[in-house]
Amino acid sequence: MVENGKNLVQSAAKVFAVLRAFDPTLPELTISEVAARAGLDRGTAFRLIHTLVSLGYLCAVPTSKRFRLTLKCLELGYLALASQDLPAHAAPLLRECVPALADAGSLAILDGPDVVYLERVQSGQMRQDIDRRPGRRIPVYAAAIGQVQLAYLPQPRQVALLESVERVKLSERTLTDLDALLARLRDIRARGYAVSDGENAYGLRTVAAPVLDATGSPIAGISFTIDAARAPLAEFVAAALPAAQRIAGELSTAVRLSAGAISVGATS
Repeated sequence: MVENGKNLVQSAAKVFAVLRAFDPTLPELTISEVAARAGLDRGTAFRLIHTLVSLGYLCAVPTSKRFRLTLKCLELGYLALASQDLPAHAAPLLRECVPALADAGSLAILDGPDVVYLERVQSGQMRQDIDRRPGRRIPVYAAAIGQVQLAYLPQPRQVALLESVERVKLSERTLTDLDALLARLRDIRARGYAVSDGENAYGLRTVAAPVLDATGSPIAGISFTIDAARAPLAEFVAAALPAAQRIAGELSTAVRLSAGAISVGATS
């Protein structure tokens, strides 16, 4: 959503610009440096800095003309956000997109050769014979939300997981050949998302994006699914993929910034 500029409080935006001027490489700044990094004139930066000092979010560095952030800044959302697990953070983001973009949205993780669903939001249009409630498992090789995580693992680990289970066709389109699956995983890794068209269940189309930690390893996957009758595959991917990537990116960033405080959640 693009916010109407008339509704923006510019003074509030400037406060956050001052706070964001500080980073790990520049933890201490002068008033002039803050002004330059925040895009403010020196007088405005001076007043905002001293307001934040009085509120306890900045403090002066002794024997210098510099300022730094205080630990009180951690109160700005950290405690409330970090107290929830990944499914709790994912649920409202998925609800924003169902049913507007998809019939169902999911968060799932890898657990050995399976995908385990941790969160599921679906509309009344979703087929009732498809059960993806939290705790449900499906084979990783047959699901876009599993393949998109598997693609970010080292190939020896991919092979070990794929060979640890009998690979059977869930539909006539399910890939079961090891070499074909490894080629699929390389393609997914190269483009950053996975697509399934009836491979997991007849008549369902899915697009999935990975949730990654700071090292680029998979934490979870986000997917959106529709009944094939709702839209052609290309049209669905064009509409739903940006949302899946945005949500996956937000969750990746949240996990990284929480330094591990945001847990994945229960798998059973």
